[in-house]
Amino acid sequence: MTAELVRGQNHPLPQSRLEIRVSAGTPMVAAATLGDEQGRIHGVDWVAHPGTPTLPGLEVSRQAAADHRLAVDLDAMPEAVHRVSVLLALPTGAGGPTRFGAVPAPFVAVTGLDGTGIASFTVAGLDTESAVIALELYRRQGAWKVRAIGQGYAGGLADLFTDQGLAEARQLAGGIHEAVAQGLARSVPAPSSRPDGDRSRQPAAPALGPDQGGPASTSSGSGPVPTSPYGTQTPGIPGQPAPQSPYQGGDAQPAAPTSGGGIDYSHPRRQTSAPPPPPPTAPPAEPGRPAQPVAGDATGWSMDERLYNQVWGMFEDLARTTAAYRSAVDFAESRMEKELDQVLSDPRSRIGGQGDAAREAAQARHTELVDQAQAALDRDVAQLTAESEVVEPALPPAFARWDNPVWHGYRVPMEIPMALRLGDLHLPECADLRIPMLIRLPLERGLWIDSGRGASLDGSFTDTHDMRRLAMETAVAHAARLLAVYPAGEFTVHVIDPAGSGAQALDPLVRTGVLAGPPATGAAGVTDVLARLTQRVDLVQMALRGGAPDSLPPGFDTSQQLLIVNDFPHGFDDRAVNQLRYLADEGPAVGVHLMMVADREDASAYGPLLDPLWRALLRLTPLPDDHLADPWVGHAWTYEPPVVPPGSQVLQQVLTKVAEARAKHW
Repeated sequence: MTAELVRGQNHPLPQSRLEIRVSAGTPMVAAATLGDEQGRIHGVDWVAHPGTPTLPGLEVSRQAAADHRLAVDLDAMPEAVHRVSVLLALPTGAGGPTRFGAVPAPFVAVTGLDGTGIASFTVAGLDTESAVIALELYRRQGAWKVRAIGQGYAGGLADLFTDQGLAEARQLAGGIHEAVAQGLARSVPAPSSRPDGDRSRQPAAPALGPDQGGPASTSSGSGPVPTSPYGTQTPGIPGQPAPQSPYQGGDAQPAAPTSGGGIDYSHPRRQTSAPPPPPPTAPPAEPGRPAQPVAGDATGWSMDERLYNQVWGMFEDLARTTAAYRSAVDFAESRMEKELDQVLSDPRSRIGGQGDAAREAAQARHTELVDQAQAALDRDVAQLTAESEVVEPALPPAFARWDNPVWHGYRVPMEIPMALRLGDLHLPECADLRIPMLIRLPLERGLWIDSGRGASLDGSFTDTHDMRRLAMETAVAHAARLLAVYPAGEFTVHVIDPAGSGAQALDPLVRTGVLAGPPATGAAGVTDVLARLTQRVDLVQMALRGGAPDSLPPGFDTSQQLLIVNDFPHGFDDRAVNQLRYLADEGPAVGVHLMMVADREDASAYGPLLDPLWRALLRLTPLPDDHLADPWVGHAWTYEPPVVPPGSQVLQQVLTKVAEARAKHW
C-alpha cells in the first residue's frame, strides 16, 4: 500500500535500496544533495546532478526529462550523511516554462527495486518558483524515513543551494544548467505526446535472483498519469501498472509472470479516442509463443503514422531494455564487491579455504545474475530484431534508407510526410539492430554536419580534406531527401559556399537544377543570401504578429526554405555571423531552416559568442559517432549517416524527378 504524503508528512522506509521516480508534464532537471544532521551541504561534491550524476549510494539522470528514475542505496551512504534531498528545477534558456505555476504539478514516488510503491507526493501549490526540494530521505536514530517537503525557490537552484549552506551556490547552479543545455543539444528530439498510441508488453523473466524482488505489483496511490510519446503507459505511477525491477528486461503489465515473455504484438489493451483504420493482422501465433510482428502494428490514422509510432516504440523499447541490462550488471558487480569486502574485513576469512569458498560463491552469484540479465536482453533484442525485419521493407520513402527498393518507384508526393529519416541509431549491446532516426517535419531546429572530427569509432583516422568532403556529401544527401519528400514547389534550397570548396559534392543538386540559384560564393554572395533570408523571416514574423498572414507581398514564395552553409566562417564578417545566429534562432518557426557544414574549431576565434548557435543545431556526423542521446534514459547511441550505396544512381534519379516536377509546378 503506497502512502500518499502531504507536505510535511513522513513515512518509514522499509528497505535501503530504493528508486525515486519523478513524473512531470514538461522536461525538468532532477538532482539530489547530501546533507549532514543540520541539512547543510559540505561542498559541491555532495551534490548529484546531470554534470556529476553519481555519488556513493546515489545516481541521478544525466539530462532534463519529463520522467526520471533516481537510484538510492542508503546503506552505501557515508556516515556523515543524514539527509538526501531530491531537487527538481526547470531548465533555463531552453525556451520552456520558467515557473512551476505554468506546468503540471510534478509527481514523486518512492518505490522498491521491484516497483512496489512505498510513498508518493504530488508537489502542488507552486507558482513563481523555478526550483523545489520535492522530498528528503533522512536518518533518525539509525532508521531512514522519507518526508514530503515541497519547498520552492523563485531564485532557482542558486537560492536553493544558498539556503542549504553551499558557498559555491551560484557557480554550481550555472554549471548544472550548462550541463543540461549540452544534454538537450545532443538529445534526439522526441515527438510530441500522443494519447492514441500504445505498445504493450508481457512480463519478462526476471534478470535477478529470487532474493532481489518478484513480479511487478500495482501501487494504490493517485497522481498524474503520463504517457510516452506514442502512448505507452509510464511505469511506476499510481493508477498504472507498476514496472518490474529495473534489472529486468522490459516493462511489465500487472499479470502473472510467464516464462519467456518479451513484446506482445497482439496489443490486448489498446484503446483509442476514435477508431483508426484497422491495423494489419498478424499470423496466428503458436501456443506459448508471442505473435509474429507485422509492419504498422501501432495506432495511427494512416499507415505512415502507424509505422512512425511503431519505430519510435522500438526506439524506446530498446533504450529501456538496455538500461535494465546495464543496471543488472552494475548491481551484480556492486553486490559482488560488497560481499568480497565483507570477506576481507573479517581476519578469520581472509586466508584459507573459508575465504576462497566465499570468494567463489560471490563470483558464482555475480555470474548467475549477469547471465540472467543477458538472457532477458537477448530475448527482447530478438523480438525487436524480428520486428525490424518486417518494418524496414515497409517504410515509405521519407522513412526508408537509400538502398530500400521503394526509391526505385519514387514519385513526387502530393502531401508533406509527418517525419524524415536522418540516419540510423544503435547501441553496443546490439550493434546489428538499427533503429531509424525519424524526426518530425517541418524541422524544429537546424542541422549541423560536423566536419571537424577525423577519428572514427573503429580507430581509423580520416584526414581533414576527406572529412570536409564527406560532410558535404552527407549534407547533400540530407538536402536531397528533404527535396524528395516535399510536394513540388514547397521546399527551396539555397547554398552558401564562399570558397567554392564544396562544388564537387554539390554537383548533383546543381546539375539537376533543384537549387533556388547557383551556390553563393565570396563575401558578396554570403551577404546577399543572408540579407534575403533575414528579410524573409522579418516579413513573415510581422505578418503573423499583426494577425494578417495574407498580407505578404504578391508573389511571395511561401515554401519552406533550407540554407546550406559550407566552410563557415570563411567569408563571414561580424554582421553575417549575427544574421546566421538570427536565422538559427528565429527561422524554424517561420519556415527558414539552417544546415551548417562546419568544423567548430574553425570558428574558435569567436569564443563563447557562437555557443548558442551550435547548441541550437542538431549535430550529425559524416562518419559513425556515439554522440546522440535518447530522450528517455540518456544512452549514448551510435549515429550512422544515410549513405547512398556505392555506384547507385538513386540520388540522381530522385533529384531528376524532383526537378521535372518543379519545372511543371512553376
